[in-house]
Amino acid sequence: MESLERYRRALEGLLGVPATEGNVVELLRDGVEIFPAMLEAIDTAQRTVDLLTFVYWKGQIAEHFAESLCRRARAGVRCRVILDSLGARHVEKDVIASMEDAGVLLHWFRPLVPGNDPGHRTHRKVLICDEQVAFTGGVGIADEWDGSSDEGTGWRETQVRLQGPVVDGLRAAFVDDWMDAEHVLFDDADRFPEQPQDGDTTAMVIRGESEHGWSDGALLRRALLDLAQERVRITTAYLAPDPAMIEALTRAVARGVQVQILHPGPQTDKEIARLAAESVYDDLLAGGVELWEFQPTMLHAKVLTVDRQLSVVGSSNLNTRSLSHDEEVDVVLFDAALTAELDRHTDQDLTRAERVDETWNQRSPARWAPQKLVTLIDHWT
Repeated sequence: MESLERYRRALEGLLGVPATEGNVVELLRDGVEIFPAMLEAIDTAQRTVDLLTFVYWKGQIAEHFAESLCRRARAGVRCRVILDSLGARHVEKDVIASMEDAGVLLHWFRPLVPGNDPGHRTHRKVLICDEQVAFTGGVGIADEWDGSSDEGTGWRETQVRLQGPVVDGLRAAFVDDWMDAEHVLFDDADRFPEQPQDGDTTAMVIRGESEHGWSDGALLRRALLDLAQERVRITTAYLAPDPAMIEALTRAVARGVQVQILHPGPQTDKEIARLAAESVYDDLLAGGVELWEFQPTMLHAKVLTVDRQLSVVGSSNLNTRSLSHDEEVDVVLFDAALTAELDRHTDQDLTRAERVDETWNQRSPARWAPQKLVTLIDHWT
């Protein structure tokens, strides 16, 4: 408990964000657990539903969410949806039309028109129902996540279901993007209830902003690497840290901290993202960082654990885009039991991963030539 309090006070002092006690947190693994929990929260909402996502693609999952939102809107529930104009550009027009016809209030974040910066997106994934139940993590509203990575039927993902004071921080992340188009800040549907404190978890919400320079998400990771004493484990969908982050990672190793990074292998959804990751392999391996490539399916989870004591789950990847350019949101969980569960998930994932070592350099020119061309490329999903 002393170490948890040390981490908490350090992060509160460095980030200026207070942690809250009494939260209830449920870890959800893969679409087989995530989608039913999210859809149930929408279907049972009585007053409000707020959904913010980067990915909203074609398929049955997209239709299921639209149908649930339409039902609740027709029942008089205020439903607000924010879709990123780039990430959700492939959504079916009929799906959008059905939601708007049912009374869903839908906002496209930073439409791709002249004058809007196409490079600064909202990558946040947030669902809040009745102001008291919230979800965040890395999942997109798409069939690619539907199923179980254990059975090879869906992408590997981690999401959290939250109740308690931490929900207010996720609501703020939603409203922050809602106001990007100067929408009404709140209305009569908002009650701003006193949040119950029925759980045992202390938590903190960190918002990464779409801005030039380092965000609070980057500062959070830098702080945790500097605070760590034993082990840091990072699961990320996209690996492309800048030189300052690479220095922080290798500095932790030099201090005696084991640093493990798990990211996608051959099943990555974008080959260019894998090439970008390979561009930093040499520096990370030289600094003693362990690199692991997940084999069976696309790994899309964003999880960080520190010293078996605290963990971070959210939308941020360990890449420059997430940590410098996009709107992101992460939840810090000061809870050893939850961290142990997330570490067990990582243990299981590592049994299905291959470790990268110095022999990776013995690849053919057909492999390293294109990698050299994307050294400065980062990815946005």
